[in-house]
Amino acid sequence: MNWEIIYLPEADEDLLKLDNSLRKRVKKTIINAQDKPLPISEGGKGKPLGNKFNINLTSLLELKLRGIGIRVVYKLEKVENIMKIIVIGARADEEVFIEAKKRIDKYNL
Repeated sequence: MNWEIIYLPEADEDLLKLDNSLRKRVKKTIINAQDKPLPISEGGKGKPLGNKFNINLTSLLELKLRGIGIRVVYKLEKVENIMKIIVIGARADEEVFIEAKKRIDKYNL
């Protein structure tokens, strides 16, 4: 089953900040996860976040693009089958988790 992919406006901006080749790889990874965005424990491709740097992100999942150092943080809305992209950012930077928390609070997700 394919899930509908929706980007928060800020996540769209995150994507546009990447150069074209990185943007294509990130989009491809998201589209590849679209059929199984569930947590790995449920046979999906997403890694549950839990608590990171004392930030409660238990409702969020991530996709890691190790080769290019990018992390995609998303939330599933299972009733509507929506994969909501929250933030796209550098893997090595805890800022991506801080930004994810700000955005889920802003949009009451």
